[in-house]
Amino acid sequence: MIELSWPQVSARRLQRAGLAAGMERTSPDAVVAAMCGAHAQVMSAAEASIGLRLAGVNRAHVRAALWEERSLVKTHGPRGTVHLLPARDLPMWVSAMSSLPPAHNAAPAYMRMTAEQTDQVVAAIREVLAGTEMTIDELSEAVVTATGPWAGDLVMPAFQTMWPRWRQAMALAAHRGAFVFGPARGRKVTYTTAPPAPPAPPVADGLAGLVRAYLTAYGPATPEQFARWAGGPVRWAGEAFDGVELEEVLFEGERAWVLAGDTAVPDDPPRGVRLLPYFDAYVVAGRPREFLYPGAAASRALTGGQAGNFPVLLVDGDVGGVWHQRRSGNKIDVTVEPLRDLTAAQLRELDEQVERMGEVMEGRPRLTIGPVTVGPHA
Repeated sequence: MIELSWPQVSARRLQRAGLAAGMERTSPDAVVAAMCGAHAQVMSAAEASIGLRLAGVNRAHVRAALWEERSLVKTHGPRGTVHLLPARDLPMWVSAMSSLPPAHNAAPAYMRMTAEQTDQVVAAIREVLAGTEMTIDELSEAVVTATGPWAGDLVMPAFQTMWPRWRQAMALAAHRGAFVFGPARGRKVTYTTAPPAPPAPPVADGLAGLVRAYLTAYGPATPEQFARWAGGPVRWAGEAFDGVELEEVLFEGERAWVLAGDTAVPDDPPRGVRLLPYFDAYVVAGRPREFLYPGAAASRALTGGQAGNFPVLLVDGDVGGVWHQRRSGNKIDVTVEPLRDLTAAQLRELDEQVERMGEVMEGRPRLTIGPVTVGPHA
């Protein structure tokens, strides 16, 4: 059995994630495909995640890919969180995520919907959004009209207000392909139907395709790690792994899996300094955490074991600090708090990363090295 060390796996993942020196991707959707989705709950972070991996691209190019070219879509992805996904891969994602078994609903009985009501809401969302874009208020009115007053009962506590019952099904509806996000209308979010998929055979088993994409990017991995990343039960993940031709390896002495024959690793260990924004896919998917977040990095950059709540500084493949940016007009103040001493060469690389961040976010950056006083993102 092939044995792989953390430096080997780290170098392999960095290369495949577009974070290694000399890696080139051709377009934002190619970058997002390699990442297995870009977390977009914080949209500026998604723009940074993509732009930092693609020379010559800034946030305007990412927005054009999303809203004009429609090569990207914004929807609910793994763990039910908002992601940017390649439009061409949306059928695979819908097939994969809609295979998730129903999660246990811990909400009080008065708040829940039956399986039949949930199906009605999903069908209504799909129907009322056909050929149009709606704000959440417009969508709510249309869904309630199409289903019944029960869907509009204000039973869901949310941000010091109450949401209607039907909104419990939003992530599920997205996973079933009923909607994607549309372009903003002023300051309001809109929802619409997915752009037409390119001509291709129907996706029979999107879950197997998603396992292959995940293992290509983040393997070696286990079904348990895939389950955490995707937001599903371990048994579901195990069955998904069983449906793909895999090869078992020893990763730092523990059993893990890669795609059959996909055991190659770079010759050199990971080198370089990188800035990764909030919830970057690389750190969210990166496991085991104790290797990616060694020593003090675990207590400084993880929140209850959760990755992504802090933007991080990668040093030679490991989390070696946190950072924060504050924007005022076109000025961007970047504060970086390293958790180890940086060499002169690493400091030069950090300067280059900050300059690149300014290009991506279309601003004039200024670097300060010192403590980050801002807490984690919720």
